[in-house]
Amino acid sequence: MTTFDVRIGINPLSWMNDDLPSLGGETPLDVALTEGRRIGYEGFELGNKFPREPEALKTLLAQYDLALVSGWYSGRLAERSAEDEIAAVGPHLDLLAKNGATVMVYGEVANSIQGSPQPLYQRPRFFSDEKWSEYAERLDKFAAYTLSHGVRVAYHHHMGAYVETPADVERLMSLTSADVGLLFDAGHITFAGGDPLTFLDRHIDRVCHVHCKDVRSEIIKMARNRNWSFLDAVINGAFTVPGDGTVDFPSIIARLKRHGYRGWLVVEAEQDPIIAPSYAYAEKGYRTLRSLVDDNLKEAA
Repeated sequence: MTTFDVRIGINPLSWMNDDLPSLGGETPLDVALTEGRRIGYEGFELGNKFPREPEALKTLLAQYDLALVSGWYSGRLAERSAEDEIAAVGPHLDLLAKNGATVMVYGEVANSIQGSPQPLYQRPRFFSDEKWSEYAERLDKFAAYTLSHGVRVAYHHHMGAYVETPADVERLMSLTSADVGLLFDAGHITFAGGDPLTFLDRHIDRVCHVHCKDVRSEIIKMARNRNWSFLDAVINGAFTVPGDGTVDFPSIIARLKRHGYRGWLVVEAEQDPIIAPSYAYAEKGYRTLRSLVDDNLKEAA
């Protein structure tokens, strides 16, 4: 019988957006932590309002009885050496390791347009086998280093970046070792034209972290047809919490259970809190996942 040992966490994006401070930028961190705990979340991923000193972060999270899930790291391995990246990641890796996080969300931001007013088709790409191989080799070295400190790289395929589509992920996974874990983001892979269930079946052995992001399909179609930027898509409501969009989360959770996934399920949905009130949507995401997880645990019993 497969084990299904999961915990449900959340990213503070439901309350405040790091890329777009105008979305919830005025909301104090303690509001997010208080409300998240009240809803039932067991942990938070980092956002830009969290303390970056290990003991200060540990003290803060303990006040709310919350765990540190993980934290986004803006990597630049597409343009610099593994040695330079290892030197740069030191404080962030230390922060995660000393607070019990076992995965690091790695986002490649070199030449990325995820925060720029450019249409998504202008995203960066590796145009040769040599460039792909060089990147994979640097990523492998970096991932081996973080893993030696107890934290596995969870590579985030992301709209507007080098690794966006299912084909990009396939290429990267084929060129890297198991030290490089994969973050499965249901929303991003759907936006990128992939099928989440096919994606999971293909890469489950490498999936070490899960972002539960739903999508509004009609907004994604508009984003593509009108050549919106990533941030335009976010502002217009491309993403939402599980249970509020068109992603088949019942099948995703069942598939994760079948494969014996162990780790965090993280609600992460960039939205405008004026249009999508933070508490109500964070609660909807939690209740959707809690119900699906509980149903799958009952079936396994």
